[in-house]
Amino acid sequence: MSSQPDHIVPDSEHKGIVGLLPAAARPFALLARFDRPIGWWLLFWPCAWGVALAGGAIERWDLLLWLLLGSIAMRGAGCVYNDIVDRDLDRQVERTRSRPLASGGTSLRAAWIWLGILCLIGLTVWFQLNMTAKLVALGSLALVAAYPFMKRITWWPQAWLGLVFSWGALVGWLAIQPQFQWAMLLLYLGAIFWVIGYDTIYALQDREDDSLVGIRSSALRLGDNVRSGVLAFYLIALASWAAAFWLLRPHWLALVALVPAGLHLLWQVTTLNSSDGDDALDKFRSNRFAGFLIFLACLVLGQAG
Repeated sequence: MSSQPDHIVPDSEHKGIVGLLPAAARPFALLARFDRPIGWWLLFWPCAWGVALAGGAIERWDLLLWLLLGSIAMRGAGCVYNDIVDRDLDRQVERTRSRPLASGGTSLRAAWIWLGILCLIGLTVWFQLNMTAKLVALGSLALVAAYPFMKRITWWPQAWLGLVFSWGALVGWLAIQPQFQWAMLLLYLGAIFWVIGYDTIYALQDREDDSLVGIRSSALRLGDNVRSGVLAFYLIALASWAAAFWLLRPHWLALVALVPAGLHLLWQVTTLNSSDGDDALDKFRSNRFAGFLIFLACLVLGQAG
């Protein structure tokens, strides 16, 4: 294995905790982004929405814990796979060149082994699902495998990420109610546009480097219209969720449950400084709270139904 870099990636949230790990373990924690829990929160929340809106959040609280574990493991696996595919590109971008594979902090073989371990954890969670949810969960694998290549062929890799990171809404719903419903599909659609919105904000950090090395993103495609674009994505998300709620409970009070989340998303857009990478990162990370607010809305409606 190559020698360890002395520093931790610049956008780590928990540098102190990662710094306490043994030197041999640190690159694996960084590969799986354990230092940045925002990623697994964003993967988990759509799973939790599906469970809650289907009415199972209280009775199946254990399933929520399993899905949280699965989100941590599979988000980590996705990051390791992404770094394996993107290791050459990562060396050319300031924010990512210190990642373990790009910097030589770990070997490619070790990264593949670590990927296998994380997938085994995910497999354990998969066995906790009913057959319908299991089959749907398997359907996400092709989307996950293709994602790292999207930034090379489309200006909208964020849309593909939306398909991937929102898939848990389908799995969570079907784990409680093993039949497809329009409300479930609208919940998924809203999650997709939520992901496009927040990942466009995230991509603002890399616009300069991305344009130099040929990486495409919605932040580059939108140019000076990023704020209006993100606002449009969030409005479509809210409209989709409102339609899902209305189908389950056609009363205006059902829509009131989405007001806190809507106000938070509006705050993100109106206060976003698209030329400030630190502000973009803060706004992106605030979506863990947005996800929680949407979960509460789904919980209220799911229990009321």
